[in-house]
Amino acid sequence: MQKILIVEDEKAISGVLHSILSDELPDYEFVIADDGLEGYKQIEKEDFALVISDIKMPKLSGTELLKQSLALKPETTFIMISGHADIDSAVSCLKDGAYDFISKPIDINRLITSVKNALVKETLKKENKNLQTENKTLKKKVNKKYQMIGESAALKKIQEMIEKVAVSDARVLITGPNGAGKELVAHAIHNLSERSRGPMIEVNCAAIPSELIESELFGHVKGSFTGAIKDKQGKFEQANGGTIFLDEIGDMSLIAQAKVLRALQESKVSPVGSDKEIKVDVRVLAATNKNMQTEIEAGRFREDLYHRLSVIEIYVPPLDDRKEDISLLVSHFSGMIADEHGTALKKFDDSAIDALKALSWTGNIRELRNVVERLIILGGTTVSEEDVANFVRK
Repeated sequence: MQKILIVEDEKAISGVLHSILSDELPDYEFVIADDGLEGYKQIEKEDFALVISDIKMPKLSGTELLKQSLALKPETTFIMISGHADIDSAVSCLKDGAYDFISKPIDINRLITSVKNALVKETLKKENKNLQTENKTLKKKVNKKYQMIGESAALKKIQEMIEKVAVSDARVLITGPNGAGKELVAHAIHNLSERSRGPMIEVNCAAIPSELIESELFGHVKGSFTGAIKDKQGKFEQANGGTIFLDEIGDMSLIAQAKVLRALQESKVSPVGSDKEIKVDVRVLAATNKNMQTEIEAGRFREDLYHRLSVIEIYVPPLDDRKEDISLLVSHFSGMIADEHGTALKKFDDSAIDALKALSWTGNIRELRNVVERLIILGGTTVSEEDVANFVRK
């Protein structure tokens, strides 16, 4: 049960306050302190949802109690009361951090209203603090999920490029084979940029039918096509103030490419079926596993859009080109999988790591992660070379 502290040297007044407020607030426990010093000692010992304090008291005045308590516990909410009220006293208390100031003789209705409002404020403050804690926890989990693991020369080069380009708003084209970690690069750029407080919206261009890609990217208005039963906000608009990641950009239709080019040139988008132009402030990151020069020569990708997207180009090599990272990746994935499954961390012995390094990883890091999970489930207490031979088919 949450507690309310009443600090008042006149027992008749503290008794009346306790009687009235306990009837109004049966879910709260009340504690009474007979002077400021005792009140401070109570605040030192425990947290209170609210402190109601007189100003003129022996040993420690209410104003000193307010200042010292907020210095110790800044989240404490105070309502000050005084029989020697004047405007200067009220302003001084409010400046020092009090929620409200009530003069004697006390207007009971005003006091009850002030107390209830203060408790609502305190509840909202705690809920907001809990949300901030949850957000920090989630961000840590997200950052861990998108962490780039390894110490190879190739990975260090990529990390150096990420640090350089993240501080700018330059568009980046990330190339490399499927499963190599292109999305990790995109997330790292966003997380290190000034846009990290804004959204990062991901679009898998290969997974969206060509006839719907425009609606997905730019939105649509009700009735613009069969099935458009209501207005829909597009991904570019959702990413406003943040980053949009166009994964598998090489699979985008030529019609959609033309609209994306216009959006990049003018920083505006038009929903399907509308003449309205919407201003957007978006950083564009794109990725592809295709050879873009070949796609351009074949007429499947616009050269002008390619040059717009590839201000900076980052190549993510296949895992076979950086096998020295396998040991660290296995350790990282083992920890993640143990957390996900709620099981103890399982170790891989040196022979198992050597066996994994000897294999060819056509599916790259994504394939390695799946193999690690399989070995953790099916392998022995410590995963061995024999487990790799038994459960990894190549």
